[in-house]
Amino acid sequence: MTGAVTGVSIVVPTLGRPSLRALLAALGDAPSTVEIMVVDDRPDRAVALPVPPAVKVLTGRAAGPAAARNIGWRAARHEWVAFLDDDVLPSATWYADLLADLGPAPRGVGGVQGRVRVPLPPGRPTDWERVTAGLADGAWLTADMAYRRAALDAAGGFDERFPRAFREDAELAYRVRLAGWRLERGRRTVTHPARRESMWVSVRTQRGNADDALLRRLYGPGWRTLLEVPRGRRRRHALVAAAGALTAVALAGRSLTARRAPVAARRLGRTAAVAGAAWALGTAEFAAARIAPGPRSPGEVGRMVVTSVVIPPVAIAHWLRGRVRWRAARPWTGGAA
Repeated sequence: MTGAVTGVSIVVPTLGRPSLRALLAALGDAPSTVEIMVVDDRPDRAVALPVPPAVKVLTGRAAGPAAARNIGWRAARHEWVAFLDDDVLPSATWYADLLADLGPAPRGVGGVQGRVRVPLPPGRPTDWERVTAGLADGAWLTADMAYRRAALDAAGGFDERFPRAFREDAELAYRVRLAGWRLERGRRTVTHPARRESMWVSVRTQRGNADDALLRRLYGPGWRTLLEVPRGRRRRHALVAAAGALTAVALAGRSLTARRAPVAARRLGRTAAVAGAAWALGTAEFAAARIAPGPRSPGEVGRMVVTSVVIPPVAIAHWLRGRVRWRAARPWTGGAA
């Protein structure tokens, strides 16, 4: 059974990035059946957000996009709630396409995903551009995802223990399906530009490993399959980080025992050599895998080499931090984080 959509609420969480202005301009004058709500999740709200008068601004708790979206959909007045990230640009026909996606949806459909287009500059994309381009193939991304309020209610909304835009949308989609709803893909389209970032962006994003640890606790070792998340490199990162740590420990031990126990020192030296070779090979393989599909310019190669040294230990440190923090975590039920 399907029916006409009488109205849609649009929820946009934001930290006040300049891209918000472009998004709201692209949305333009909303039809009377559309409610636009921006959730201001900035820690400092001394300066007002640059939003049109028709846009409703809600106050977030500066607790991350999951919590901000919960504030938005719980304040929405329509049956359907469409979530947009503040750095996407809807197509010129987005409103009409949204209604065309939602109108035919049977009552058992709890959510309909839009399409994400990531335009890349000519030539070989950089490492960060390839990461951004991966959004085009992502499942149930809240870059453009519409849910029925009833489905959000049944699932308890977004899990507010996820403090960043990483995995929280895939995790919600799984719980919505677990509650008996179906999810579909629509035809509406948004564009997600590959914005410029510092060379350390790939290191900063390793904080998401702590969120992966929460998912591992909640759903077990098969969580990636359940949530339709591609497999990463954590096992290889762990081996490389362990080899690097063993190298450092062995070298320190050799230095301390060189005079008092020369035989032990030589053994430690051999251990350091073997572990160091393993670390170097693992690091070189990681860097090469990131360099090969890219532009291979001197700047990009340098960034890949430096960050490939740093990423494995940082990723594992965040993973271990998450394992400790979430060791007793229980399924999300919609309460306070």
